[in-house]
Amino acid sequence: MQEKKDKDREKSPKEEAEEVKEILSVVSTEIPALIKNIIASVFSEEAGRSMGKAAGAFYKELKNSGMPDTIALQMTEDYMKTFTGLGDILKKIGKKGVSQQINIKSAKSEEEEE
Repeated sequence: MQEKKDKDREKSPKEEAEEVKEILSVVSTEIPALIKNIIASVFSEEAGRSMGKAAGAFYKELKNSGMPDTIALQMTEDYMKTFTGLGDILKKIGKKGVSQQINIKSAKSEEEEE
C-alpha cells in the first residue's frame, strides 16, 4: 500500500524539470547576492578596523613572547594575507556566480523562445 502512495506522489519528468528550473532560478539570484553581501562585509570600514586591531594584537603577542622583530612582522603579514586571501576567493566566487547567473538566464530565454 505504501508503494501505491509513493507512485501517486511521483512527479512527471516535466514537473521535475520545472522544479529544477525553479531551484536554479532561485540559486542564480540568491547566491550571487549572498556572496556580494559577504564581500561587502569583509571589505567594510568596520571590518578593516577589526582586521587592523587583530593584526596589532597578533604582532604585540608575538613580540611579548620574545619573537624577533623580523619574524613577528613576517608572521603578522602572513596572518593578514589569510584575510585578504579569503576576500580574493570570495570575489572570484562572486564573479563566477554572476557569470553562471547570466548563462542560466540565457538558457531560460532560449527555452522560452522554443
